[in-house]
Amino acid sequence: MSPLPHGPPPRVVIIGGGFGGLSAARALKRAPVDITLLDKHNFHLFQPLLYQVATGGLSPANIASPLREILKHQQNTRVLLAEVVDIDTSKRIVKLSDGQVPYECLIVATGAGHNYFGHDQWEPFAPGLKTIEDATQIRRRILLAFEAAERESNPEKVSAWLTFVIVGSGPTGVELAGAVAEIARDTLKHNFRAINPADAHIILVEGMERALPSYPPMLSDQAAKALERLGVTIRTNAMVTDIQADSVTIRSQERTETLVAHTVLWTAGVRASPMGQVLARATRCALDKTGRVIVEPDLSLPKHPEIFVIGDLAHCALKDGAPLPGMAPVAIQQGRYVAQLVQGRLRHKRLPPFRYNDRGNMTTIGRASAVADLRWLRLWGFPAWLAWVFIHLLGLVEYQNRLLVFIQWTWNYFSHNRAARLITGESPLPLDRSHDPLRRPV
Repeated sequence: MSPLPHGPPPRVVIIGGGFGGLSAARALKRAPVDITLLDKHNFHLFQPLLYQVATGGLSPANIASPLREILKHQQNTRVLLAEVVDIDTSKRIVKLSDGQVPYECLIVATGAGHNYFGHDQWEPFAPGLKTIEDATQIRRRILLAFEAAERESNPEKVSAWLTFVIVGSGPTGVELAGAVAEIARDTLKHNFRAINPADAHIILVEGMERALPSYPPMLSDQAAKALERLGVTIRTNAMVTDIQADSVTIRSQERTETLVAHTVLWTAGVRASPMGQVLARATRCALDKTGRVIVEPDLSLPKHPEIFVIGDLAHCALKDGAPLPGMAPVAIQQGRYVAQLVQGRLRHKRLPPFRYNDRGNMTTIGRASAVADLRWLRLWGFPAWLAWVFIHLLGLVEYQNRLLVFIQWTWNYFSHNRAARLITGESPLPLDRSHDPLRRPV
């Protein structure tokens, strides 16, 4: 992919404007290449804070930035709002739903979606959290549950509306559970007349023996204690076997129980984006069981050194054979590495294989509480929460978003309020209209 003397610069096409794709594009800012960034959305999304949109703490615009605005001063880059449907490796063309884009180097960073482990029929009843649309839908469901409970006269139906089941106790599940508990016990206090929102039951279901199973046991224990202080019930060694519109069935050891609940949220697993299947057909590359593309040590595809796969779509193995986790820091480092590799090839220089610098993980558990595994230091409670706030503010791409989020968090901290509690979408009241649920005339 070396340019000819006085010829046009090599064409680098990046599919996906998430953490990996955007990091690669920005790292190539001064490279002698012609970059085209393709994404079906016009914005970069800071996914680690999606749960705050889903629980009314932040507005979507607080955690999303227009790609064109981010890259407006990068003269070697253009952004196209487009949907990729196929890749022709023989002609080196990315096929779009309405055109095509040629490439000399291709970087694929399309992320991952929800994994229901063979039960895709559960998705309408238990939405996951990966997109802005997911977040606003979950926010709508949570807030509508309280509204519906306010209008019910049957105590059993009130209890069903005030029962929230979150499947999966990874970082997203723990953060959602803590936020929903705070909504019920603090944010909505004195907002209703017929119900007490604090009566809500928040149940966190985990198939492993402890919450946050990827964290050290000590931090998992601290997280569980923080959740229990918020009133969250943690069900470990429990598997979901069925989800319906108004119930969820859980099997724990030899016992099977059906919980009546209208609000079920899914955070139990991820599946690679469909672009993995496109690449498999085009290059005959191997996929793992979740659809991730198994890449070479330099993140390229076997027999296709001009194609790189990074982020959640890539299966990049560690020394013990386990793949790197699907987290933002992994995608960012991989994007920067591929950018360096591209520039090195232009100068006919070789780079060592990709190596992830693991700086640790952190998860927040409601107001002023978090756990942080920084490898060299383990924190919990308020100190961990301060570290979480600082790192996530720095992670936001634009200074404007950092300022807005800081102001909003400061207000939320002192007021216990969540200003973005907006119910949007059609059919605002999901009630049984066969009877009048009002307790009193309005």
